[in-house]
Amino acid sequence: MSLKKIALIAAVAFAMPAFAQNTLATAGAMVIVPAYGEVTHPNDQVVATFFIEEQDKDKAAAASRVNQKMKQGTEIVRREDPKAILKTVGYYTYPVYPEVAPRPDGQPQPRPLVPTGWRVGQYLEVKTTNLANLPKMTAAVQKVLALNGLNFGLSPETTRKLDDQRIAATYKNLNERVAAIASSMGRKMSEAVVDTVDFEGSGNYAGQQDSAPMMMRAAKAESTEVAEPSFEPGETTLQMRLVGKVKFK
Repeated sequence: MSLKKIALIAAVAFAMPAFAQNTLATAGAMVIVPAYGEVTHPNDQVVATFFIEEQDKDKAAAASRVNQKMKQGTEIVRREDPKAILKTVGYYTYPVYPEVAPRPDGQPQPRPLVPTGWRVGQYLEVKTTNLANLPKMTAAVQKVLALNGLNFGLSPETTRKLDDQRIAATYKNLNERVAAIASSMGRKMSEAVVDTVDFEGSGNYAGQQDSAPMMMRAAKAESTEVAEPSFEPGETTLQMRLVGKVKFK
């Protein structure tokens, strides 16, 4: 045997133990694996917020007009959408002071203690799943009240029905990630055993409509017809997260 062959065999024999030492042993290894899943569904519920605001020197007169118009608007909603859920989410009364010009030295003038008028307003929240009738109902209410905002989302019933799909999608993602990890470790998927699965649901629900009074003057109600508005409900994506502990045999 030549000296070159002897040297080559000796080099390979020396390198093999070094390679074996650099390979991590995975027997009994515990791996923490995060997984994610989501489902998307068309929105089937809306929360509409209507409001009315009146201003008058007489506080009682302003409040009386607000009360009367809100009652009319509420009756319209109930007539147009009997199954809608109504909720009063704000009623406010503010004093209105006259404008005060700044002093020549740049300092603000003290505000008069006596108000010159009063601003009174009220908000009405309408929750409904009758999206087909929403434009018609909104146009009818806008003859008396102003539309402050719309918040589309999923009804509780739909959200509950989507839970099974979210769990299945998330657990499928866990399996896909464990398979990728097992492959990178040079192990078989059959050698992985799930030790713990910690579901941490984090569905994206529509935020609540801000019912704080808006410092603006509402347009006076008109008796003319209001054209129906156009609405696009859109869709909502519900997400779920889990953390799995997987042990390799």
